Amino acid sequence: MKLFIRVLGLAFLLVPAITAAPQQHDKDAAAPPPWAYATIPPGVTAPPDDGSTHRIPGSDKALTRTQILDAFNAVDWHPEEHPAMPDIIEYGKKPGVRACGYCHQPNGLGRPESASLAGLSAAYIEQQVADFKNGTRRSSKPEIGPQTAMSSIGEAVAETDARTAAEYFSALKLTPWIRVVETTTVPKTTVVGFMLMPVEGAGKEPIGDRIIEVPKDGERTELRDPASGFIAYAPVGSVKKGEALVTTGGAGKTLRCAICHGADLRGLGPVPALAGRSPSYIFRQLFDLQHGSRHGLWSELMKGPVAKLSQDDMVSIAAYLASRKP
Repeated sequence: MKLFIRVLGLAFLLVPAITAAPQQHDKDAAAPPPWAYATIPPGVTAPPDDGSTHRIPGSDKALTRTQILDAFNAVDWHPEEHPAMPDIIEYGKKPGVRACGYCHQPNGLGRPESASLAGLSAAYIEQQVADFKNGTRRSSKPEIGPQTAMSSIGEAVAETDARTAAEYFSALKLTPWIRVVETTTVPKTTVVGFMLMPVEGAGKEPIGDRIIEVPKDGERTELRDPASGFIAYAPVGSVKKGEALVTTGGAGKTLRCAICHGADLRGLGPVPALAGRSPSYIFRQLFDLQHGSRHGLWSELMKGPVAKLSQDDMVSIAAYLASRKP
Protein backbone atom coordinates (compact mmCIF):
# COMPACT_ATOMS: atom_id res chain seq x y z
CA MET A 1 0.00 0.00 0.00
CA LYS A 2 1.38 3.42 -0.89
CA LEU A 3 1.62 5.77 2.05
CA PHE A 4 -0.02 9.15 2.06
CA ILE A 5 3.24 11.01 1.52
CA ARG A 6 3.30 9.73 -2.08
CA VAL A 7 -0.19 11.13 -2.61
CA LEU A 8 0.90 14.44 -1.13
CA GLY A 9 3.91 14.48 -3.43
CA LEU A 10 1.71 14.20 -6.50
CA ALA A 11 -0.51 16.98 -5.24
CA PHE A 12 2.41 19.31 -4.61
CA LEU A 13 3.85 18.70 -8.09
CA LEU A 14 0.88 20.68 -9.35
CA VAL A 15 2.06 23.74 -7.41
CA PRO A 16 5.45 24.72 -8.89
CA ALA A 17 5.56 27.97 -6.93
CA ILE A 18 6.52 26.11 -3.77
CA THR A 19 9.36 24.11 -5.27
CA ALA A 20 12.60 25.17 -3.60
CA ALA A 21 15.02 26.67 -6.14
CA PRO A 22 18.39 28.35 -5.77
CA GLN A 23 18.19 31.95 -4.63
CA GLN A 24 18.21 34.50 -7.42
CA HIS A 25 18.21 37.67 -5.33
CA ASP A 26 21.05 39.24 -3.38
CA LYS A 27 22.03 36.56 -0.88
CA ASP A 28 22.78 39.19 1.78
CA ALA A 29 19.45 40.99 1.39
CA ALA A 30 16.94 41.17 4.20
CA ALA A 31 14.45 38.78 2.60
CA PRO A 32 14.42 35.44 4.46
CA PRO A 33 15.55 32.69 2.05
CA PRO A 34 12.71 30.30 1.15
CA TRP A 35 14.82 27.17 1.61
CA ALA A 36 15.19 27.96 5.33
CA TYR A 37 11.65 29.28 5.84
CA ALA A 38 9.63 26.58 4.11
CA THR A 39 6.04 27.72 3.63
CA ILE A 40 3.03 25.86 2.28
CA PRO A 41 1.03 28.06 -0.13
CA PRO A 42 -2.58 28.89 0.76
CA GLY A 43 -5.14 26.41 -0.45
CA VAL A 44 -2.82 23.38 -0.58
CA THR A 45 -4.20 20.69 1.70
CA ALA A 46 -3.60 17.02 2.39
CA PRO A 47 -5.97 14.44 0.89
CA PRO A 48 -8.70 13.02 3.17
CA ASP A 49 -7.93 10.04 5.37
CA ASP A 50 -8.92 6.82 3.60
CA GLY A 51 -9.04 4.91 6.89
CA SER A 52 -6.05 2.68 6.16
CA THR A 53 -3.52 2.04 8.90
CA HIS A 54 0.22 2.62 8.81
CA ARG A 55 3.14 1.02 10.60
CA ILE A 56 6.82 1.75 11.15
CA PRO A 57 9.70 -0.66 11.78
CA GLY A 58 10.14 -1.82 15.37
CA SER A 59 6.68 -0.85 16.61
CA ASP A 60 3.59 -3.03 16.97
CA LYS A 61 1.21 -0.09 16.56
CA ALA A 62 -1.03 0.47 13.54
CA LEU A 63 -2.41 3.99 13.19
CA THR A 64 -4.54 5.91 10.72
CA ARG A 65 -3.39 9.18 9.22
CA THR A 66 -5.95 11.00 11.38
CA GLN A 67 -4.41 9.51 14.51
CA ILE A 68 -0.88 10.32 13.37
CA LEU A 69 -1.78 13.95 12.67
CA ASP A 70 -3.73 14.52 15.89
CA ALA A 71 -2.02 17.52 17.48
CA PHE A 72 -3.68 16.76 20.82
CA ASN A 73 -2.49 13.16 21.06
CA ALA A 74 1.19 12.96 20.15
CA VAL A 75 1.88 9.76 18.25
CA ASP A 76 4.21 7.58 20.32
CA TRP A 77 5.55 4.65 18.32
CA HIS A 78 8.15 3.67 20.93
CA PRO A 79 6.94 4.52 24.46
CA GLU A 80 9.59 2.22 25.93
CA GLU A 81 12.40 4.43 24.64
CA HIS A 82 11.70 7.54 26.72
CA PRO A 83 10.30 8.49 30.15
CA ALA A 84 6.55 8.58 30.62
CA MET A 85 5.23 11.73 28.98
CA PRO A 86 3.44 14.29 31.16
CA ASP A 87 -0.02 15.18 29.89
CA ILE A 88 1.17 18.50 28.47
CA ILE A 89 3.70 16.63 26.32
CA GLU A 90 1.35 13.87 25.19
CA TYR A 91 -2.00 15.64 24.94
CA GLY A 92 -1.50 19.37 25.36
CA LYS A 93 -4.46 21.30 26.66
CA LYS A 94 -7.37 22.16 24.38
CA PRO A 95 -8.22 24.44 22.75
CA GLY A 96 -5.01 26.47 22.50
CA VAL A 97 -2.07 24.30 23.51
CA ARG A 98 -1.25 21.38 21.24
CA ALA A 99 0.77 18.46 22.59
CA CYS A 100 4.45 19.44 22.86
CA GLY A 101 5.40 15.94 21.70
CA TYR A 102 3.46 16.39 18.46
CA CYS A 103 5.94 18.88 16.96
CA HIS A 104 9.03 18.22 19.07
CA GLN A 105 8.45 14.44 19.25
CA PRO A 106 8.36 12.34 22.43
CA ASN A 107 12.15 11.95 22.28
CA GLY A 108 12.69 15.70 21.86
CA LEU A 109 14.54 15.44 18.54
CA GLY A 110 12.08 17.63 16.65
CA ARG A 111 12.25 18.21 12.90
CA PRO A 112 13.71 20.96 10.67
CA GLU A 113 10.62 23.14 11.11
CA SER A 114 10.64 22.79 14.90
CA ALA A 115 13.39 22.95 17.50
CA SER A 116 15.12 19.89 18.87
CA LEU A 117 14.63 20.37 22.61
CA ALA A 118 16.34 17.27 23.97
CA GLY A 119 19.12 18.20 26.36
CA LEU A 120 18.52 21.94 26.38
CA SER A 121 18.41 23.44 29.85
CA ALA A 122 14.98 23.78 31.43
CA ALA A 123 15.68 27.47 32.10
CA TYR A 124 16.40 28.11 28.42
CA ILE A 125 13.26 26.31 27.25
CA GLU A 126 11.07 28.18 29.73
CA GLN A 127 12.55 31.49 28.65
CA GLN A 128 11.81 30.77 24.98
CA VAL A 129 8.17 30.01 25.80
CA ALA A 130 8.02 33.31 27.69
CA ASP A 131 9.61 35.12 24.73
CA PHE A 132 7.01 33.67 22.38
CA LYS A 133 4.32 34.82 24.80
CA ASN A 134 5.54 38.41 25.14
CA GLY A 135 6.31 38.76 21.43
CA THR A 136 10.07 39.20 21.71
CA ARG A 137 10.73 35.98 19.82
CA ARG A 138 9.35 36.25 16.32
CA SER A 139 10.31 35.00 12.89
CA SER A 140 11.59 36.99 9.93
CA LYS A 141 8.74 35.26 8.11
CA PRO A 142 6.03 35.39 10.80
CA GLU A 143 3.37 33.73 8.67
CA ILE A 144 5.07 30.33 8.69
CA GLY A 145 3.05 27.75 10.57
CA PRO A 146 5.47 26.76 13.37
CA GLN A 147 6.02 30.40 14.36
CA THR A 148 2.30 31.12 14.40
CA ALA A 149 1.68 28.00 16.46
CA MET A 150 4.34 28.76 19.05
CA SER A 151 3.21 32.35 19.45
CA SER A 152 -0.33 31.14 20.15
CA ILE A 153 0.86 28.36 22.46
CA GLY A 154 3.10 30.78 24.36
CA GLU A 155 0.10 33.01 25.02
CA ALA A 156 -2.15 30.14 26.09
CA VAL A 157 0.08 27.77 28.08
CA ALA A 158 0.16 27.94 31.87
CA GLU A 159 3.55 28.61 33.48
CA THR A 160 3.32 25.34 35.41
CA ASP A 161 2.77 23.38 32.19
CA ALA A 162 5.63 25.20 30.46
CA ARG A 163 7.89 24.28 33.38
CA THR A 164 6.78 20.66 33.26
CA ALA A 165 7.51 20.48 29.54
CA ALA A 166 10.89 22.16 29.98
CA GLU A 167 11.92 19.71 32.69
CA TYR A 168 10.84 16.74 30.57
CA PHE A 169 12.77 17.76 27.46
CA SER A 170 15.86 18.88 29.38
CA ALA A 171 16.17 15.39 30.88
CA LEU A 172 16.33 13.76 27.43
CA LYS A 173 19.53 13.16 25.49
CA LEU A 174 20.03 14.52 22.00
CA THR A 175 21.21 11.65 19.82
CA PRO A 176 22.73 11.85 16.31
CA TRP A 177 19.85 12.67 13.98
CA ILE A 178 21.30 14.58 11.04
CA ARG A 179 23.99 13.62 8.53
CA VAL A 180 25.73 16.51 6.76
CA VAL A 181 26.75 15.85 3.14
CA GLU A 182 28.73 18.39 1.11
CA THR A 183 27.69 18.45 -2.53
CA THR A 184 27.28 20.62 -5.62
CA THR A 185 23.82 19.32 -6.59
CA VAL A 186 20.74 18.36 -4.57
CA PRO A 187 17.39 16.68 -5.26
CA LYS A 188 14.68 19.05 -6.39
CA THR A 189 12.34 19.59 -3.48
CA THR A 190 8.89 20.79 -2.56
CA VAL A 191 7.37 21.76 0.78
CA VAL A 192 5.48 19.17 2.81
CA GLY A 193 4.59 19.87 6.42
CA PHE A 194 6.79 23.01 6.57
CA MET A 195 9.89 21.05 5.57
CA LEU A 196 11.62 20.33 2.29
CA MET A 197 10.89 16.97 0.69
CA PRO A 198 12.54 15.50 -2.42
CA VAL A 199 10.23 15.23 -5.42
CA GLU A 200 10.44 11.69 -6.75
CA GLY A 201 11.67 11.56 -10.34
CA ALA A 202 12.25 15.33 -10.61
CA GLY A 203 16.03 15.14 -10.84
CA LYS A 204 18.60 17.46 -9.30
CA GLU A 205 19.57 21.12 -9.29
CA PRO A 206 22.61 23.17 -8.17
CA ILE A 207 22.77 23.65 -4.43
CA GLY A 208 23.79 27.29 -4.67
CA ASP A 209 24.25 29.04 -1.31
CA ARG A 210 21.74 26.87 0.52
CA ILE A 211 21.41 24.04 2.97
CA ILE A 212 18.82 21.54 1.79
CA GLU A 213 17.72 19.43 4.75
CA VAL A 214 15.48 16.52 3.81
CA PRO A 215 14.28 13.30 5.47
CA LYS A 216 16.28 10.14 4.96
CA ASP A 217 12.93 8.43 4.40
CA GLY A 218 10.05 10.75 3.54
CA GLU A 219 7.31 8.24 4.28
CA ARG A 220 8.64 7.39 7.72
CA THR A 221 9.15 11.05 8.56
CA GLU A 222 5.55 11.87 7.62
CA LEU A 223 4.49 9.02 9.87
CA ARG A 224 6.42 10.88 12.61
CA ASP A 225 8.86 8.01 13.09
CA PRO A 226 11.31 9.13 15.80
CA ALA A 227 14.00 6.78 14.48
CA SER A 228 14.15 8.16 10.94
CA GLY A 229 16.49 11.15 10.71
CA PHE A 230 17.59 13.71 8.12
CA ILE A 231 20.26 14.45 5.54
CA ALA A 232 21.52 18.02 5.32
CA TYR A 233 23.10 18.83 1.96
CA ALA A 234 25.58 21.71 2.25
CA PRO A 235 27.85 23.52 -0.24
CA VAL A 236 31.31 22.02 -0.72
CA GLY A 237 33.76 23.52 1.79
CA SER A 238 31.08 24.93 4.06
CA VAL A 239 31.89 22.68 7.04
CA LYS A 240 35.55 23.74 7.05
CA LYS A 241 34.62 27.40 6.64
CA GLY A 242 32.06 27.07 9.41
CA GLU A 243 34.61 25.45 11.69
CA ALA A 244 36.91 28.45 11.28
CA LEU A 245 34.10 30.89 12.09
CA VAL A 246 32.86 28.89 15.07
CA THR A 247 36.23 28.06 16.62
CA THR A 248 38.25 31.21 15.87
CA GLY A 249 35.72 33.92 15.09
CA GLY A 250 36.91 34.20 11.50
CA ALA A 251 39.50 36.96 11.96
CA GLY A 252 37.13 39.29 13.76
CA LYS A 253 33.97 38.54 11.81
CA THR A 254 32.29 37.04 14.86
CA LEU A 255 33.16 35.59 18.29
CA ARG A 256 34.16 32.04 19.14
CA CYS A 257 30.90 30.22 19.88
CA ALA A 258 32.52 28.25 22.71
CA ILE A 259 32.79 31.40 24.84
CA CYS A 260 29.06 31.22 25.59
CA HIS A 261 27.94 27.82 24.27
CA GLY A 262 30.65 25.73 25.96
CA ALA A 263 33.90 24.20 24.77
CA ASP A 264 32.10 21.26 23.16
CA LEU A 265 29.17 23.41 21.93
CA ARG A 266 26.84 21.40 24.19
CA GLY A 267 25.52 24.35 26.12
CA LEU A 268 26.57 26.32 29.16
CA GLY A 269 23.94 27.00 31.81
CA PRO A 270 20.98 28.79 30.22
CA VAL A 271 22.87 29.19 26.92
CA PRO A 272 21.68 26.53 24.42
CA ALA A 273 23.62 23.58 23.06
CA LEU A 274 24.36 23.83 19.34
CA ALA A 275 26.15 20.63 18.33
CA GLY A 276 24.18 18.19 16.20
CA ARG A 277 21.07 20.33 15.79
CA SER A 278 19.13 21.11 12.62
CA PRO A 279 21.10 23.42 10.30
CA SER A 280 17.87 24.82 8.85
CA TYR A 281 16.78 25.76 12.35
CA ILE A 282 20.21 27.16 13.30
CA PHE A 283 20.29 29.29 10.13
CA ARG A 284 16.84 30.72 10.91
CA GLN A 285 17.90 31.71 14.40
CA LEU A 286 21.06 33.45 13.16
CA PHE A 287 19.06 35.25 10.47
CA ASP A 288 16.28 36.23 12.88
CA LEU A 289 18.76 37.51 15.45
CA GLN A 290 20.62 39.56 12.85
CA HIS A 291 17.43 41.10 11.47
CA GLY A 292 15.90 41.91 14.86
CA SER A 293 13.02 39.45 14.72
CA ARG A 294 14.28 37.62 17.77
CA HIS A 295 15.25 39.76 20.73
CA GLY A 296 14.35 37.98 23.96
CA LEU A 297 16.21 38.06 27.28
CA TRP A 298 19.41 36.28 26.22
CA SER A 299 19.16 37.16 22.55
CA GLU A 300 20.83 40.50 23.20
CA LEU A 301 24.09 38.62 23.73
CA MET A 302 23.98 37.52 20.08
CA LYS A 303 23.70 40.98 18.50
CA GLY A 304 27.45 41.46 18.23
CA PRO A 305 28.36 37.94 17.04
CA VAL A 306 25.81 37.98 14.18
CA ALA A 307 26.16 41.60 13.05
CA LYS A 308 28.86 41.04 10.40
CA LEU A 309 27.82 37.61 9.17
CA SER A 310 26.79 37.13 5.55
CA GLN A 311 24.24 34.49 4.59
CA ASP A 312 27.14 32.40 3.30
CA ASP A 313 28.70 32.61 6.75
CA MET A 314 25.45 31.54 8.38
CA VAL A 315 25.14 28.58 6.02
CA SER A 316 28.68 27.50 6.87
CA ILE A 317 28.19 27.90 10.62
CA ALA A 318 24.94 25.94 10.51
CA ALA A 319 26.53 23.15 8.46
CA TYR A 320 29.49 22.84 10.82
CA LEU A 321 27.34 22.83 13.96
CA ALA A 322 25.03 20.19 12.51
CA SER A 323 28.05 18.00 11.71
CA ARG A 324 29.22 17.92 15.32
CA LYS A 325 28.41 15.11 17.72
CA PRO A 326 25.65 16.23 20.10
